[in-house]
Amino acid sequence: MWKLWLIISGFFFIIEIFTVGFLVFWFGVGALITMIVSIFVDNIIVQGTVFLITSSILLFATRPFVNQFAKTDDENKTNAYAMEGKIGKVIQTIDPIEGKGQIKVGGEVWSAKSSDDTQISQDTKVIIEKIDGVKAIVKPI
Repeated sequence: MWKLWLIISGFFFIIEIFTVGFLVFWFGVGALITMIVSIFVDNIIVQGTVFLITSSILLFATRPFVNQFAKTDDENKTNAYAMEGKIGKVIQTIDPIEGKGQIKVGGEVWSAKSSDDTQISQDTKVIIEKIDGVKAIVKPI
């Protein structure tokens, strides 16, 4: 019966190669532990119980520990949100009353409005505080 548990363990390890999470690995380790138990105990119910208990314990006891090391606090900003914090230049006066204004940042032209609803004249350097829909919220430097 130990050969069956070795095959099952290998199956779980192969599945783990193709998955993103670190979840199926623990079932493979549980199958290896059950393989060792199966050398001494022939009862399939005992072996199945050992497999379920060891896999569950390994999964729940070590998962938070693994997540602590795998977790990254750095979020990579993508798309429009990558523009936050960049410096640009006003190419059309930002007027909160008329709702007009444009800035140029890194070769891209964005509609803009001021963060404190003040007018910002053309050729003023601004910093993008955040993106709200399709408009950059800016303040003068």
